[in-house]
Amino acid sequence: MTVDARELQRVLDGRWADVRADVRTQLGALALNPDPGLSTEEYRELTTANLRLLAESRRPHLGFDPAYGGGGDVGGVVTAFAALGYGDLSLLVKAGVQWGLFGGAVQVLGTSRHHDKYLRTIMDGDLLGCFAMTETGHGSDVQHLRTTATYDPAAQEFEIHTPDAGARKDYIGNAARDGRMAVVFAQLITGGTSHGVHALLVPIRAEDGTPMPGVTIGDCGRKAGLNGVDNGRLSFDHVRVPRENLLNHFADVAEDGTYSSPIESSSRRFFTMLGTLVRGRISVAGGAGTATQKALALAIRYGATRRQFSDPATGEEVVVLDYLVHQRKLLPALATTYALHFAQGDLVSDMHDLQSFDGEQASGTGVEDRQRDLETRAAGIKSVATWHATATIQTCREACGGAGYLAENLLPQLKADTDVFTTFEGDNTVLLQLVAKTLLSDYARRVGKLDLAGKARFAADLVAGSLAERTGLRAVLRRGDVRDRSYQRWLLVEREEHLLAAAARRMRRALSPGADQFAVFNGAQDHLLVAARAHVDRIVFDAFAAAVDRVESPDARGLLDQVRGLHALSVIEADRAFFVEHGYLTPGRAKAITAAVNALCGSLRPHARTLVDAFGIPEAWLDCPLLDGERNPEAPATDPTPSNEEPTDLAAVG
Repeated sequence: MTVDARELQRVLDGRWADVRADVRTQLGALALNPDPGLSTEEYRELTTANLRLLAESRRPHLGFDPAYGGGGDVGGVVTAFAALGYGDLSLLVKAGVQWGLFGGAVQVLGTSRHHDKYLRTIMDGDLLGCFAMTETGHGSDVQHLRTTATYDPAAQEFEIHTPDAGARKDYIGNAARDGRMAVVFAQLITGGTSHGVHALLVPIRAEDGTPMPGVTIGDCGRKAGLNGVDNGRLSFDHVRVPRENLLNHFADVAEDGTYSSPIESSSRRFFTMLGTLVRGRISVAGGAGTATQKALALAIRYGATRRQFSDPATGEEVVVLDYLVHQRKLLPALATTYALHFAQGDLVSDMHDLQSFDGEQASGTGVEDRQRDLETRAAGIKSVATWHATATIQTCREACGGAGYLAENLLPQLKADTDVFTTFEGDNTVLLQLVAKTLLSDYARRVGKLDLAGKARFAADLVAGSLAERTGLRAVLRRGDVRDRSYQRWLLVEREEHLLAAAARRMRRALSPGADQFAVFNGAQDHLLVAARAHVDRIVFDAFAAAVDRVESPDARGLLDQVRGLHALSVIEADRAFFVEHGYLTPGRAKAITAAVNALCGSLRPHARTLVDAFGIPEAWLDCPLLDGERNPEAPATDPTPSNEEPTDLAAVG
């Protein structure tokens, strides 16, 4: 089987292939591997300068309304944004704050009065802004933020106030140095009544850079990573802004203080408002994906040239990627990275179709259901993709030995910069809980729609399932070939349904009279998380399978199907205890899963370089001493850490 990397790249580039090509060309000149010796201030200056170059390229305009000079291509701008993860993640995050969070909030939460006044200057980078949601005392619990926005009808102004230290806006990108305006999320109060969290535009700096009256700005200082981003803290001491600064797409306040909203339910209004901001969460998953691809490209290319220990039969040193243990480190992670890439592509495509600028996103059959499904998938994929990035980049660092620990070889910066991705734009644990709650609601509706006979069959199936679990009948009745796609999907679907049904039974206790609802929920949290993770694993599998089926070339399709199989089997292998404990696999078949993973690693080893080259990462963004061995195979190893192992030890393991 011979497959060209460019052929695979066309498959990976997908719907926005032209955007990816343009980004590779346009951004290739930027210094996207910053000197690790830069001071914080120097790094911030470089990042801001690159942000200006991005604005000049007009690439960020792509995601805004054409009526204001934008390109109307929401999916395209998210795709372009993610590509920055191949280079400087500080630039990715700062651009995300400026055009995704700040500009995105003005666009989707505001109305024409805000669009007319601000969108063009935001797109052009003339008005740099912040997204001030997180507070010191409330991160994930946005509904209970403590900053207040109290309306004064006599002055027709809102008074923005930080009532205590816990209400200080914290970790706010663009706040410490560059931001002049912030979208501030606060409890909206009119006539003594609180209407929940709403967003307002609040100037925080004057033209000369000094803080506006009543605004206190602090600097979060040096962080573990992303030090090109000027994260800061904001506090407001009775700061007044005009009534028109309320971003009033979902609610408004009249001159006399009368509050109105097209959405009567305060809870539904809140979640609808947050749902429109799903682009940020999807963008984080995309950035995590490209950073992971870069780490794998470095580690696999290094592993394909780095030699360690000799083959007893020939006396020649062995390329480390030829060892099974090394393949086991990197190739399943590569397969899952491919799987998440295709799931991310589906997510971006669906978001684009829902948030288009043709007016259809606000109406039409099933739009609310599609939006809810998008938000659920975004939460789940963001969680899994960022956890995968953290684990995989660490694995890549280890796979490169001491060389991987040197700052000049890029992996330490990737590790530091992506670490926070698991907690911003939603803490992953909280996001998976939200996924689980949505699944439980859908499950309850699905069961509730059954007629009497259907409910009887449903109950009988539960009893039969319990019996099959106790007797081991499941594994006997459905054996299948572990390499078969339908069998792999059956296992993933059964795990998802099993965990969801069991979680629903546990959560029903909360409905009992006098039940301690918090205790029931708290006691089932671990179960909810694994149920949500099983759901995400299944939809990622389906996305990869669908992508494989779309490939026209038989050789490319065959190679990608092997990668898909390695991903599926490594997911099943990682949770084989569940499958054995609940009767879906016998111990013998669980061992067969492991053997199949090993076999696929061996089959994919000759294609490893092709698979990472297909990511299309500009060579300038991979340039580092780690890869010098490719240019000079006889060069001495760059691993500065001497090994105390005997060659025969590792040779035997391999």
